[in-house]
Amino acid sequence: MKKALKIAVIGGGSSYTPELIEGLLKRKHELPISELWLVDIEDGREKVNIIAGLAERMIKREGLDIRVQVTLDRRLALKDADFICSQFRAGCLEGRIRDERISLKYGMIGQETNGLGGFANACRTIPITLEICRDIEELCPDAWLLNFTNPSGMVTEAVLKHTNVKAVGLCNVPVIMQKGVAKMLNAEEGEFIMQVAGLNHLIWARQILHEGKDKLDYVISEIINGNDPLVPANIPPFDWPKDLLKEMGMIPCAYLRYYYTSDDIMKQEQHEADGEGTRGEVVKEMEKRLFDIYKNPDLNEKPKELEKRGGQYYSEAACELMTSIYNDKRTIMHVNTRNNGAINGLPDDCAVEVSSIITKNGPLPLNVAPFPSDTLRLIQLMKEFETLTVEAAVTGNLVAAKRGLILNPIVNTGTVLDEALLETVQENRDYMPQFHHLLNR
Repeated sequence: MKKALKIAVIGGGSSYTPELIEGLLKRKHELPISELWLVDIEDGREKVNIIAGLAERMIKREGLDIRVQVTLDRRLALKDADFICSQFRAGCLEGRIRDERISLKYGMIGQETNGLGGFANACRTIPITLEICRDIEELCPDAWLLNFTNPSGMVTEAVLKHTNVKAVGLCNVPVIMQKGVAKMLNAEEGEFIMQVAGLNHLIWARQILHEGKDKLDYVISEIINGNDPLVPANIPPFDWPKDLLKEMGMIPCAYLRYYYTSDDIMKQEQHEADGEGTRGEVVKEMEKRLFDIYKNPDLNEKPKELEKRGGQYYSEAACELMTSIYNDKRTIMHVNTRNNGAINGLPDDCAVEVSSIITKNGPLPLNVAPFPSDTLRLIQLMKEFETLTVEAAVTGNLVAAKRGLILNPIVNTGTVLDEALLETVQENRDYMPQFHHLLNR
C-alpha cells in the first residue's frame, strides 16, 4: 500500500484554494491524501479559516477521510510533508496595487509579473521563499515544492540556484493556451501535443501535433481570423498584429502583448486605472465577493465565480503535476524548470518554461527547435533581466536591480527609473529588508 500523503499549502487562504481542493478530490484514486495543511499569516487568518470550512465541506461531500489543519506555524505544516504548494502573495493585494500605481505614475506598464511591478514582486517574494526552502531542507528534504507564487519563473530560478529543494514552477498561461487549442481542434487535451518554450509569461507555442500532423499553421490562421480562445479570462480581448503573427510562425502567449504592443497597452491601463481601477484593485473587489460566497455553510463545491479570476487552472495544473510525479505518469506538462539545453542560447542552469515529461524524478524538458534570432534576443534580454532581479532580491544589490531594469523593454530609463526604483523600495520597506541599508543612509 502506498504511503498516505501530507500536503502543505503555503498561502492556504488564497481565493484559488477551492480549485486546488477540487483538483485533489478529482484525483482521489491517484493521490492517497491523509492530511491537508493550510498555512497562512496573521493577516490571512480569517480567510484561511473560511477556506478550511469550505474544504471540509467539499471533502465530506466526497465521503473522504482527509484531515484539514489550519496553522500560522509554517514549520508545523512542513514537518514530513510530501508536497508543498506555494501560492502566497507577499505584501498581499495591497502590494500589487501599490506596484501598479507606482509604475503608472512614472509612465510605465503596471503589472504584477512584468516590468517594474514584476521586479518589486520578486524582491518581496524571493527572500520569503528562500526562508521556506531552508525549512523544507530541514523538515521534509524529500518533498517536492510546486511553486505558483508569482513571478513564478524568477521565484523558481531563485530556488533552483540557491537551495537543494526539489522544485517545479507552474503557470496557468500555457494551460489556458492548451485548452484553447483543444477547443479549436475539437479534441481532448490528451489527443494532441502542444510544445511551448520560453520564459514564464514569455512563451510561444512551437508545435501542435495532432493526428500525425502539425496543426500550428491552422491554429495561427484561426487566430488571425479572429478565433482566439487562447487568452486568459482576465485579459480584455485584443488582436495580434496579423502580419507579425503570420510571419513568425509561432503563437505568442497573451503576455507578449506587453512587448509587441506596449504603447497600446499603456494607454489601456491608464484608462482602466482612471475608471474601474488597476487590475489589482479589480481583483481585490472580486475577492471580497468570492469570500462572501465561500462563507455560505451550504456551499460544498468550487463556485463558478472563481473561474473569473485570472489564475484559473493554476491549481488544476498543480494537482496534475502532483499526481504525475507521485505516480510516475510521464505526462507532458508545461513547467518552469532548469533549462539543461532545452532552449539553445540560454544558460543550462537558468529556469525556463518548457514542455516537459513529468517523472517521479521531476521534469525532463523537451528540446525545442532554435528560435528565430529576433525572438531569441528578446528571450535572452529578459533572462538577463530575471537573473539580475534574482541577484538583487537575494543580495540587496540595487545596482544589479537597475542594470536589470534598464534591459527590460517596458521599463523607462534615466532619472525616471531612479525615482521609480527608489519609491518602489521605500514603499516596500516592510517587505524588502535586503534594501534597508540603502534607506538608512
